Amino acid sequence: MKLTHIASATTLVSHKNTKVLTDPWIVGDEYYGSWTHYPPIEIDYSEFDDLDYIYISHIHPDHMSRETLEKFNPDIPVLIHKYDAKFVKMNLERWGRKVIELDHGEKFHCGDGLNIRIYAADDCNPEVCFKFFGCGKMENKFGSTSIDTMAVFENGSKTILNVNDCPFLLSQRTLSRVLANHPKIDLLLVGYAGAGSYPQCWDYSDKEKLEIYGIKKKNYFLKDGLDFLKVVNPVTYMPFAGTYTLRGKKAYLEKFRVVPELQDALKYYEEKYGSGGLMLNSFESFDLETKTSTAPYVPIDYEEKIRYAEEVLSQYEYEYERDPEVSLKQLLDLLPKAYSRYEEKRKEARFVSEANVYIYLPEEKMCKISCKGEGYEVIDKKEFNDTKYVSYALDYKLLYRILRGPRFAHWNNAEIGSHISFARRPEIYERGLYWSMNYFHV
Repeated sequence: MKLTHIASATTLVSHKNTKVLTDPWIVGDEYYGSWTHYPPIEIDYSEFDDLDYIYISHIHPDHMSRETLEKFNPDIPVLIHKYDAKFVKMNLERWGRKVIELDHGEKFHCGDGLNIRIYAADDCNPEVCFKFFGCGKMENKFGSTSIDTMAVFENGSKTILNVNDCPFLLSQRTLSRVLANHPKIDLLLVGYAGAGSYPQCWDYSDKEKLEIYGIKKKNYFLKDGLDFLKVVNPVTYMPFAGTYTLRGKKAYLEKFRVVPELQDALKYYEEKYGSGGLMLNSFESFDLETKTSTAPYVPIDYEEKIRYAEEVLSQYEYEYERDPEVSLKQLLDLLPKAYSRYEEKRKEARFVSEANVYIYLPEEKMCKISCKGEGYEVIDKKEFNDTKYVSYALDYKLLYRILRGPRFAHWNNAEIGSHISFARRPEIYERGLYWSMNYFHV
């Protein structure tokens, strides 16, 4: 069995004549144009004409890129977890893909003795998931609710465990189940970095971003990967996924993301866990039988990447920037239904907070949203004097897309793409607030 690294979380698992591609994001600038690959990828897509299956772990566009999928033969089946919510399945089918849903941990024969099992990170246990998300929902009607999955590939002698973006705290029950079926993991594909807006989009000083909050985030995700290593105890491991560079007018934030390069992540894991790790450049492979790679890893030059982002990638335009100008009235017309939907979800989550949410609007206005059921109001910006709040500021064209609903844009993708500038007082993270705000749209 052989693993070929393509880009970020995109890998090719092959055994004899059977090939499975994972989480395809090769072409396209995802998250509304702010995520791209560095170095740029050149590829001949005809090399993938003989794929047998595509595995997609979850809905985020760096794992499920529509533009990339359109490069592949539409007859190639896509394997996904059988979630209670059908967002992944419906989107893929709308894009013309044939979808095969697999039950939690179900063995699926890909061909030539290569099998895959897909596991929900939350072990299909809504209590585990909802405690993690902090929203308190415990209704029995919910099945698998997490957006993340991990996958096991095995051929009878060698086993690969790909944990994708699964958080360790959410995954411990699932890991126990995986290791009961596969006590020896020959290769663990493990994350080392977290995407999102923190700290680069928050109102911290540059020094705080680089030396306090950025370091805090970096250490958190490195430890998350280390926890996977300690529990799985693989023969070999490879840090991967989450390798992107900011593009467009947000490219200047790249240096404030404080994400370790792959070589730094590997060094950390070798110091804290032990030797046996590897790294692969794009289109290089690791053979699990011979334990050899096709080429030594060539590290990314961090300074050159930052220069390229600031001088070249910053010149690109986001698609929404070409939208017509948005008026205050257009946004105000959407607020009643958006608040109604948000309030329904806030109650469903049983989330209550003294904090208010503020969204910046045109003409020096702000939308003030209660987190305890007291409605919303539009105020003059000069009236703002709150001491417990979270504020959202973003391009009004993107805001208009988001408020019209997920068919146009979504809060979560805008946040992950670094399109939203945030501030909060006090410096307290309330997970349920952001979960509820994801539904502030018509």
